[in-house]
Amino acid sequence: MAKLGLVAGGGSLPLEIAEHCRRTGRPLFVVRLKGFAEPALSGFDGADVGLAELGKCIKALQRSACRAVCLAGQVNRPDFAKLAPDLRGLAALPAAILASRKGDDALLRFLLGEFEREGFAIEGAEAVMGELRLPRGPLGRHAPTPEQLADAEQAMTVARAIGSLDIGQGAVVCDGLVLAVEAQEGTDAMLARVAGLPAHLRGGEGDRRGVLAKVPKPIQETRVDLPTMGLATVRGAATAGLAGIVGEAGRLLVLDRSEAVALADELGLFVLGVEPQDG
Repeated sequence: MAKLGLVAGGGSLPLEIAEHCRRTGRPLFVVRLKGFAEPALSGFDGADVGLAELGKCIKALQRSACRAVCLAGQVNRPDFAKLAPDLRGLAALPAAILASRKGDDALLRFLLGEFEREGFAIEGAEAVMGELRLPRGPLGRHAPTPEQLADAEQAMTVARAIGSLDIGQGAVVCDGLVLAVEAQEGTDAMLARVAGLPAHLRGGEGDRRGVLAKVPKPIQETRVDLPTMGLATVRGAATAGLAGIVGEAGRLLVLDRSEAVALADELGLFVLGVEPQDG
């Protein structure tokens, strides 16, 4: 197996990938992005690198003989004026700023291109660790009712529509009514907004109604930015009174899978994978 360079942002996904490589014996080097990467990643061979230290990052990967790179984890859009780039980062900064004005996906494609120009192959998290992918059908004990399935289909339609405008990846629909769409605040904050809506607009414990959908943007660079769900998503959906979560099979990453499925089962939520629109 080619040695993997994992460029790690925040959240549990980079740690899951690192632990997967350790279990399977895949050689690994972790670039821990300062201010984002989880402390637990310090137990893996790697280096701590600032967000704009592109030269330091690339040299560290090259010295450790990495042949492939995986970018994983949460990184907030930076304030470019406050970055402290090294020489390589400084050279790339004008193009990065220009790309960012075209949207998050354009910025990600630019960053991947920088690694590819240095000879690295790009691997998405789902390629490194296939079991992250949401399978087709219900994942867990619960399945949607016909009414919930109709909300799931509508939520998927709405999420794809906002994705086509590079707004976000998620939407919540209850009884055919759009309760929320995701923008820069992220899924957890969106679900918290839904939980604050009047009770008659949404479900609740014992009467769960409504569905959260998460889908990739049509223009999305799926090797680095597939939508994810995990324990916080399940808890947030439950607090919002929702009946379930839906995503495209193979195109939604399920973090902490066994724990997330067990929690959804316990709280009475379904998790459903449906056929991708282009599939």
